[in-house]
Amino acid sequence: MAELLTFLLPALPLLALLAALLFGHYPGCEAIVRLSERIAAPPGTRDALRRSTLPKPPRAFAPAGGLLIALGLAQRPPPFAA
Repeated sequence: MAELLTFLLPALPLLALLAALLFGHYPGCEAIVRLSERIAAPPGTRDALRRSTLPKPPRAFAPAGGLLIALGLAQRPPPFAA
């Protein structure tokens, strides 16, 4: 019984996909249709969608992360040598 489970358990996703294909349901078909509609959309519509979904750049530049550390280290005077 254990040998059957070790063979059947990894094969279950393949069997489920095979059953879906045999019954005429194609997994991922809706996603492919949506993607093709988005690619085939008129250029004006696609550009308008792209412009509306892009994030707006920040109004003021504020250093962050490694740049903040670099700017902090660059403004320090050299250490005092005794």
